[in-house]
Parts: sequence; structure tokens; C-alpha cells
Amino acid sequence: MINNIKGTKDILPNETPIWQYVENKIHVFFKQFGYSEIRTPKFEDTALFHRSIGEDTDIVTKEMYSWVDQGGNNLTLKPEVTVSVVRSLIQHKLNYTNKINRLYYIDSLFRRERPQKGRFRQFEQFGIEAIGSDQPEQDVEVISMAYYFYDSIGVKNLKLKINSIGSQETRNEYKKALQEFLLDSKEDLSEVSQKRLITNPMRILDTKIDFEKEIIKNAPKIIDFLNPEDKKHFDTILNYLDKLNIKYEIDHLLVRGLDYYSRTVFEIQSDLLGSQSALCGGGRYDYLVEELGGKPTSAIGFAAGIERLIIILNETSNIPYSYPDVYIVSLGSKAIEYSAKLAQDLRFNNNLIVVTDTLKQSLKSQMKEANKLKAKHTIIIGKKELDNKKIIIKNMESGNQDEIDFEKVRLYFK
Repeated sequence: MINNIKGTKDILPNETPIWQYVENKIHVFFKQFGYSEIRTPKFEDTALFHRSIGEDTDIVTKEMYSWVDQGGNNLTLKPEVTVSVVRSLIQHKLNYTNKINRLYYIDSLFRRERPQKGRFRQFEQFGIEAIGSDQPEQDVEVISMAYYFYDSIGVKNLKLKINSIGSQETRNEYKKALQEFLLDSKEDLSEVSQKRLITNPMRILDTKIDFEKEIIKNAPKIIDFLNPEDKKHFDTILNYLDKLNIKYEIDHLLVRGLDYYSRTVFEIQSDLLGSQSALCGGGRYDYLVEELGGKPTSAIGFAAGIERLIIILNETSNIPYSYPDVYIVSLGSKAIEYSAKLAQDLRFNNNLIVVTDTLKQSLKSQMKEANKLKAKHTIIIGKKELDNKKIIIKNMESGNQDEIDFEKVRLYFK
């Protein structure tokens, strides 16, 4: 028997209602802020990710699903969405059409990571990209949208962690100071971190290894290296968050894992997820559009895993499930013919969810099936009902039954 690939998951019919619920919430919520949906291809030119994400990141070196197709093209299944959105923006000149492009997405992504709770090799993600403004007010809009979305969908114990990693000049100065600090402990670092000490020491701050966390807890803080303009930008954001009553914690070790970030970086966390507490993460990427060939354009966004959100909702929320409004029990060939037309009338004219029997089962078996499907009503049609031109409608919750004339059935469900 052939099973699904490790790190992937079938979403079965009993699970899809919560996915549909979350996806609908995403569409409705982000449209309220004036954001429009964008959809980009599932695979891109491999060079797009090498140029933007960073050659020494785990994503590029270990996790991408890449191949050469029959035409000799180097292709990669998308490991993240932001660079695809930016590629699309440049290609279609969206930043020439609009001063600000407010975009959101729901997408499938692919990384060959070690599967664990809430993390798969094919995973679903949603997020937003606000492209065109370098003002702190734009940062606040994006951060507050992330925070309020989780609050609106019922996630409790939210925690906002925020930091500023400054401009390129700030980071270059900070990298030198961080390298000097870490050189004394070089032999105690992991092999991966020893390499990063040369190529990009800031990524060591993002370590998940306990003994490295001990080493870096006394490292210099990037916030102390911010130039006056970067510091003013960050202080303005914090001031707005205070006015919005959004509580936050400045996390000096928060740098984000991808190389294209600048200035503001943030995470929304919830302890309801245990050790994997991050619900979403994002930040500013003011250099990415230019790096990929576009005109200099400021931007900020966030990305969030849908699987992690669903883990929380399954444990804490009562998600509405769409049960059938009507199950038509039909007995005999003529009753089956009539039920087919009645089902169509109720579906298209009354907007009801209607299920009919297609196995020619007994009355008892059909009623059992209606109970299993949690149908709200059953309509029973047999020879007697056809002769009298009256059908029996049973309320499955109360058990009450009504005998209704054929021509009044639709009015019954108005």
C-alpha cells in the first residue's frame, strides 16, 4: 500500500470544517483593513530564493525541494511567500500602479524539516505584505493586524515580542561587535554556529540550542547600536502600541531567520502551544524589492502557520460544523424520482444542505444514516405519501413530525 509522504498530512472530511472556518476568517478580517488577496505559483526559479533568503540559511542549504526540469530550468517548491510576492510585484509593476500595495495570501509551502507537532514538510501559511511605506505607522498597522486577528478568532494568552535590528549600517557595526564577543567562545559553539560566526553572526542569536543560549545571553544588544533615525522609528512604534493597549516585550535576541529583514522584527506567541510558542512572525524588509531588481521600495509583513492555529482552536474553541439540513428518505423507484427533484428545489431555492439515499436502503437504514450525519430534518417519501401527495417531515432534534402537502414543502423551510 502506498501511503502519504512523511511530513505531509491528509486533511480528512471531518477536519475540513475548521480549515474552512479559519480561511473564511482570514479573508473577511484582512479585507476589513483594505488588503487584497494575491496568489503566486507553487514553484519558482531557484535563484529567486538563493538571492533573497540567504545562502547560509537552513532553508537554502538543507530544506528546499529543488530540481532541474526537462528544459534544464532550476526550479524550487516555494519555501516561503514574501519573495514570490515581491517578484510578482516587480514583474507586474504593481508598485508603479499603487503607492502602497496591501496584500494578503493563503498558500502551501514546502520545507524538508524534521516533522513535529504543528510543523510539516508541506504546510499551510497565511500572511500579509504592506509594500510602499517606510513610516512607523505602517509597522503598527501590520503588527496590530496580526495581534487583533488572533484575538478576534479566540486565541488567548497572546504575547507580542518585538525588536529592531536597524538599518544595514547599524547591522554591519553590530555584527563586528557580536563577532568580537563570540570569538572568545568560538570553540564552545556548534559547528553550524562556528560557520555563521564568519558569514552572519546575527543568526546565532536565533539559536535553539540551550548551551548556546547561555553563551549569547550576555551578548551586546543591537538596540544599543541603532542610529538616531532607527531609534526614533522604533520608539514611535512602541508609543503607538501603548496607545492601542497592545502589550509587548522587547526581545533583544529576536532577529528573525531570514537575511532580508531590517528595522522592525516581531513575533506573536501563545503559551497554549507549549515549547513551539510562535504563532506568527514578521518584520520590515526595506531592501528586498531593490535586491530583486525593483526600484527602492519599503515594505513590512508577517507570515503565520495555519496548522499551529488549528491546534489551538481544536483544543479551545467550538467550531461550527455544517450538518445537513435535510436527509430525504425515499422508498421505491417513484419516490426516488420525486426525491431527486425535491432535493434540487430545496438546494437551489431554499439554500439548504440536502442529502439523498443512493443505495436503495431500507427505511431503518436510511434513518440510521440520517442520524449518523446529524441531519436536522428528515423527509420521508414512500408509496403512501405519493398517493396522498403529502410527505412526512421529522425534526430530528425534537422528534416532532408534520404531514405537509407536496406544494407547501418549500414554504415549510422558509
